Amino acid sequence: MSNAPPELEFQPADLYLNRELSLLEFNRRVLAQALDEAVPLLERLKFLCISSANLDEFFEIRVAGLQQMAELNPGNRGADGLSPAETLVAIASRAHALVAEQYRVFNEVLIPALEKEKIRFVRRSEWTAEQDGWLRQYFQNELLPVLSPIGLDPAHPFPRILNKSLNFIVQLSGKDAFGRNTGYAIVQAPRALPRLIQIPREVAGSGPYDFVFLSSVIHAYVDELFPGMEASGCYQFRLTRNSDLLVDEEEAKDLMEALEGELSQRQWGDIVRLEVAHNCPEQLWRYLMEVAQLNVEDVYQVNGPVNLHRLMAIPDLIDRNDLKYAPFNPRVPKALAGDLFAAMRERDQLLHHPYDAFAPVVEFLRQAARDPKVLAIKQTLYRTGDRSAIVDALVEAASAGKEVTVVVELRARFDEANNIDLAEKLQDVGAHVVYGVVGYKTHAKMCLVVRREDTGALRNYVHLGTGNYHPRTARQYTDYGLFTADAAIGKDVHAVFLQLTSLGKVTKLNRLLQSPFTLAKQLHAKIEREIENAKKHKPAQIIAKMNSLVEAEMIQALYRASQAGVQIELIVRGMCSLRPGVKGLSENIRVRSVVGRFLEHHRVYYFANGGEAEMYLSSADWMERNLFKRVEVAFPVLDKKLRERILIDLQAYLADSAQSWLLQADGSYQRPEKIEGKPVQQRLMEEG
Repeated sequence: MSNAPPELEFQPADLYLNRELSLLEFNRRVLAQALDEAVPLLERLKFLCISSANLDEFFEIRVAGLQQMAELNPGNRGADGLSPAETLVAIASRAHALVAEQYRVFNEVLIPALEKEKIRFVRRSEWTAEQDGWLRQYFQNELLPVLSPIGLDPAHPFPRILNKSLNFIVQLSGKDAFGRNTGYAIVQAPRALPRLIQIPREVAGSGPYDFVFLSSVIHAYVDELFPGMEASGCYQFRLTRNSDLLVDEEEAKDLMEALEGELSQRQWGDIVRLEVAHNCPEQLWRYLMEVAQLNVEDVYQVNGPVNLHRLMAIPDLIDRNDLKYAPFNPRVPKALAGDLFAAMRERDQLLHHPYDAFAPVVEFLRQAARDPKVLAIKQTLYRTGDRSAIVDALVEAASAGKEVTVVVELRARFDEANNIDLAEKLQDVGAHVVYGVVGYKTHAKMCLVVRREDTGALRNYVHLGTGNYHPRTARQYTDYGLFTADAAIGKDVHAVFLQLTSLGKVTKLNRLLQSPFTLAKQLHAKIEREIENAKKHKPAQIIAKMNSLVEAEMIQALYRASQAGVQIELIVRGMCSLRPGVKGLSENIRVRSVVGRFLEHHRVYYFANGGEAEMYLSSADWMERNLFKRVEVAFPVLDKKLRERILIDLQAYLADSAQSWLLQADGSYQRPEKIEGKPVQQRLMEEG
């Protein structure tokens, strides 16, 4: 397929926004929440922390990957026409500006606002004599015994620095006991040490919530690490490394064993970023830069703690509910408060998390584990958390003698260790555990329960979701979950499980769309159908909600639909490479991103279909990896009332002005000119 719709010729840069720069724009929207005075103060601090953590992952995965591409395949260009090297140059400019804004928000906005609420980060220059005495004793008792400074000389080369760990480079003068004076030393702060130390209220001069950064304490007493010498400078720094795991699945005899070996090396990947204190002398940060084999654009000088994400501990240490979101208790639909199998036989049931509780999903598995008529349970697990009620229910079912088969995706990024542990836990009780298909991550969210009915016939009961089987994130992410006993859907889910656990040809599915086989093809066909309906003056509309939209051919299909007059509304939380509002190309496409208390996570595809509307829920974004390199499913919402309910939700998103950002053709995002009504997430929380 060409790089432009056939009706008009455009250059790649006219057609596509760079995906990496789009992701940085998302982090800018997250950071903007820290400036929103409508958000409670401690929640604003959390948004600052989230933007910092997101940026860490961006460097660990995206920048690291681009650096490798720039070295191995420098001529490769993305859909937007940029080479890896050109993309890295653009990223450096945007990322430096974003980091500068993070620390401006922290120093000039949040710190003063927190101080007004008697929440203080006490600087060394402000310590009272009593605080200094308490902190010195804390240093001697709690820090000095575990710190191991390393002087730099031929016998002590520059130490290996753990990924994202807190370190200090110390400038020394004088000679040690052996007559050495190399000038520099490195102090590494073990991860076990708290990055924030709360000064007890009983220490004279202290307020109710006075905190000191670990870095400040080490700075203050660093001389004690070097007896008889003088520390003329002490500067914090942090290195970020490539954290993607490289496992040759074709060659690995045991994927779990191969991953366990790689996990131990994750903290030692190639260095991609240096963060250093803003007052660090140039000769020192350049020395660190050279040791790390980085360029100047990879160095970020920051005025504050080098890891803002560590501030996430603050809200839990402060008993101030007036500075936090009001507590919210998800509701349990009446139909799902009792016998879940009976409820599913009566009609399909829908959960909308976090507004609806995740408890019925756990209860579904518990009832299945304890029901003597249930013969088998099949489940996919991508992310579950380290202490999972879902896994406990599966363990109970396997222990009760039921046939339990679990497809565990060991390669779920940053959850690999948890998933290895839960796989071993399930295997220990006799569950069949498989790791999906080599080369394709299993991202589909499916649970199948096979039950013998009173008639003697077997019946499939299914739960399908847009999000993970993770009770904690179900309170933080927006997702849909569908319970159904529809025979055709049950048959399709059974067929997908056979693909994942056994061998055989692709089975034709009647209800589900599945990647890597039919999902992209069917989505294209449905878009083309909307185009034909628009030409025939039939109802033609597409509403799609997802996390990311970057796959070039899908974007081209949407451009063709726009040119044909199809009205297209896209709700894309994060990356979006489509340019909306371009004359002759995308005038009928509007894109918005919603950022708020909950992470927007569900994927919904709606097609007007000439008045016979179709709606699918899915685990798949419109990205190349989801459409062609993962096992994903999109499942139809067959119940008309449920379709109408979800459509009302979508219309609420499209009408929102309080939490929405509108994508412009140049890739920037703007808030609506006029804010009216309650934020969409607030509306959904309040609706019963």
